[in-house]
Amino acid sequence: MGKVTGFKEYGRELPEKVPAKDRVKNYKEFVGMYPEEKLNEQSARCMNCGIPFCHNGCPLGNVIPEFNDAVYKKNWEEAYKILSSTNNFPEFTGRICPAPCESACVLGINKPAVAIEEIEKHIIEIAYEKGYIKAYEPLIKTGKKVAIVGSGPAGLAAAAQLNKVGHEVTVFERDDHPGGLLRYGIPDFKLGKGVVERRIKLMKESGIIFRCNTEVGKDIDAKKLVNDFDAVLLAGGSTIPRDLPIPGRHFKGVYFAMQFLKQQNKRVSDIKVLEEEISAAGKDVVVIGGGDTGSDCVGTSNRQGAKSITQFELMFQPPKERTDNMPWPQYPMILKTTSSHEEGCERFWGINTKEFIGDKEGNLKALKIVDVEWETDFLGRPVKFKEVEGTERIIPAQRVFLAMGFLNPQYEGMLEQLGVDLDARKNVNAVEGKYKTSVEKVFAAGDMRRGQSLVVWAISEGREAARKMDEYLMGHSTLESKDAINLFEAAF
Repeated sequence: MGKVTGFKEYGRELPEKVPAKDRVKNYKEFVGMYPEEKLNEQSARCMNCGIPFCHNGCPLGNVIPEFNDAVYKKNWEEAYKILSSTNNFPEFTGRICPAPCESACVLGINKPAVAIEEIEKHIIEIAYEKGYIKAYEPLIKTGKKVAIVGSGPAGLAAAAQLNKVGHEVTVFERDDHPGGLLRYGIPDFKLGKGVVERRIKLMKESGIIFRCNTEVGKDIDAKKLVNDFDAVLLAGGSTIPRDLPIPGRHFKGVYFAMQFLKQQNKRVSDIKVLEEEISAAGKDVVVIGGGDTGSDCVGTSNRQGAKSITQFELMFQPPKERTDNMPWPQYPMILKTTSSHEEGCERFWGINTKEFIGDKEGNLKALKIVDVEWETDFLGRPVKFKEVEGTERIIPAQRVFLAMGFLNPQYEGMLEQLGVDLDARKNVNAVEGKYKTSVEKVFAAGDMRRGQSLVVWAISEGREAARKMDEYLMGHSTLESKDAINLFEAAF
């Protein structure tokens, strides 16, 4: 391993950020890079544990102590090879993953965890800088044609894997540019679109075909697609947002979070916005929903020049530290303060929105809200809430962004034409571990199969589905499997 006593000698340090007052003036990424000495020190903090729980904490099964050791030794090519063996897109996860690996870090039991996510980002950026990352077009072709519907993280991961073993891969995307959530859902200040386009360019050079502005089920009949290809992967994501059907929902000024975020991403990329313009400039903004999407709305509203920004969460405020109900190495549901919150935002928990109030012209002007108290079970999990008497009030709001998560994939069109079975949550029912749907030749992965989740889970799903598709097409597969990696680790 690297430095045996490193975890004793060095504390956790993160790269410097551009100050909030400066970074809100633009949409550029604002997290810097480590100086070489600091990167060396941070990798030295890895304890090379006998049982590295970080492996299990990572949905991709990243081989973390090994790449930390390579970073400490400044063996950048080895570090890149280790990291890319389990993760197709470290440049994405190194920027936007909530790092469940760090929550499972053994050092994190009584000290700040190793800065795994930042080290991961540095490995991939150094690999690009040194020219280790090149387009890869396999010499041997299988003659099999695969269609992937959706170019989000699951679809891109599956495309990369299936191309690697010689299948002809075509990715269908209904938007005008590939990337899905990465392209239009995540703001540039968290994930610069140059980072996404750099990877897409490499994939095109590797022989992967992208067909944008093409909605399967509308522009192409879904059944014809299945007939024309040897296998099809449904990776369109969970795209139906959770609504808030209360009085006044029709007033102009109430929008789903993705309507707002997608527009701004287009503007930053100089892509014409054809829909009704949505702007937070000079408005009292309320974001309903306390997750990452809500945080992205806060950061974007700050950059657009909102008059005020308030974020509501129906649930009670999470604890700041682990509780007995969240023992290590579980991922803890604790209070998270994001960089967007640091830039300016009032946050409130235990708030229920009862009514949208509009003016005579049909524009939103205020919200009627009330405080709520939650009843919990013996594990501290919320069961039901009741309103707190005497707390009902009206607050000004001319823009409300609903960021309360997503319910399920769109059924009309592709899924309806295919007639695939759905599960109880209306996601595509694909056999656990096999990713195969009820329709012959058709597989499913990512949020479309498992429901709304993390980008790192989507990449994992895409990789695992690709292996099962390869087995289906060829009778066997040489693609990496997370299960195989875990079995190898258990044996040694």
